[in-house]
Amino acid sequence: MSEYAFDLFVIGAGSGGVRASRTAAQLGARVAVAEERYLGGTCVNVGCVPKKLLMYSAHYRDLLQLAAGFGWDIKHARFDWKTLRKNKDQEITRLNQVYHNLLINAGVTLLEGHAHIVNPHCVKVGEKIYTTERILIATGGHPVVPEFSGSEHAITSNEAFYLDELPEKILIVGGGYIGVEFSGIFNGLGVETHLCHRGDALLKGFDQDIRQMIAEELTKKGVQLHFNTDIARIEKVDDNHFTAYANDGHEWHVNKVMFATGRSPNLTNLGLENTAIQPNKNGTIKVDQHYQTIEPSIYAVGDVVGHLALTPIALAEGMILARHLFDKPQHALSYQDIPTAVFSQPPVASVGLAEADAREKYAAVDVYQTRFKPMAFSLSDTDERTFIKLLVDRHTDKVIGCHMLGPDAAEIMQGLAVALTAGATKNDFDRTIGIHPTLAEEFVTLRKPHNAM
Repeated sequence: MSEYAFDLFVIGAGSGGVRASRTAAQLGARVAVAEERYLGGTCVNVGCVPKKLLMYSAHYRDLLQLAAGFGWDIKHARFDWKTLRKNKDQEITRLNQVYHNLLINAGVTLLEGHAHIVNPHCVKVGEKIYTTERILIATGGHPVVPEFSGSEHAITSNEAFYLDELPEKILIVGGGYIGVEFSGIFNGLGVETHLCHRGDALLKGFDQDIRQMIAEELTKKGVQLHFNTDIARIEKVDDNHFTAYANDGHEWHVNKVMFATGRSPNLTNLGLENTAIQPNKNGTIKVDQHYQTIEPSIYAVGDVVGHLALTPIALAEGMILARHLFDKPQHALSYQDIPTAVFSQPPVASVGLAEADAREKYAAVDVYQTRFKPMAFSLSDTDERTFIKLLVDRHTDKVIGCHMLGPDAAEIMQGLAVALTAGATKNDFDRTIGIHPTLAEEFVTLRKPHNAM
């Protein structure tokens, strides 16, 4: 029996921490996990789950508008924010309990409170110090607002989930995942929505065609986009009215200003000064391929290590680490060809390389793409378009990128991610029988390269 009380002490019960804790405990390790806020971390409480619930609600506006063309006479439709917020909160509470039960049933010791590293083998929670052979930092991250005059008046996505009332007008700052998603949510719920971005296109890192089309479709739906613009200051008029001033002289009179411009790791008062760990300039913790820090007994996974800030990444890292420590050596996780989605209005999803990156990596790239009005919209007057795109290495015929904007993009892309990961070729796509009539079949019916036209 080890001299330590625990084999693994996990700080943070978010996606990565819970997965690592459960897996390690099921492999026979003595595990403790400390959490000072809520079980499930950002994803369950102020991230993926509540965001998608709100996205579903916002999307009902589009569905109600489409219904008329299919014979439905829907009058007096009315949205109630408080009902949505209450039901969302109840679901989150249920999920918190699910996570609690998962940990307890796996044999994990659950500690409520802030954890502080005393030394590489001791962690203090409350007034008690626990000894452990290894420590895992899985504390996640939090949204940040840059400092400028009046920045204290801005909210972040954390507060947006718990607003007492929907604002009549909102300014969202930031053109990444969170900014684009919340612009669709607020606009879909009837809020006059402005999206301000310092760049000239949304969703940096995505394929350029997708970036252009999401701007077009958001504009069609009523979101007012403002590019190459940065906020210089915010002035409070009263508790419900604010004026935001841009560096180019533009100004907005709104009820809320929401910043979605970045996140930082949760490392405050963690006790890293009592270890050999020195955070990187961006606040993340450097780890090797097995998530071990410069301090041999301390590991880190999830948002704090600066890899892709996606829930499935944290889950995979947590499981691989636990198995590596308490079962058998594991291969390092590949961060190539990670599928991702933006739950915007309409949604975006991608896996593999964007066209610009593909052309840098491969000598010859064939592009297959199409833009069309989906069958679901055929009996309506909506001008929304769906876009799909395949990138193929001409020399090997291997599919190296899949991109989509349109209904059910994320659901469709998950299946395509399997094909891409398995090394599917364009010929594999061509000889696959499509399911008709569906959006997804378009990916297996593309025949003529767009760049050959």
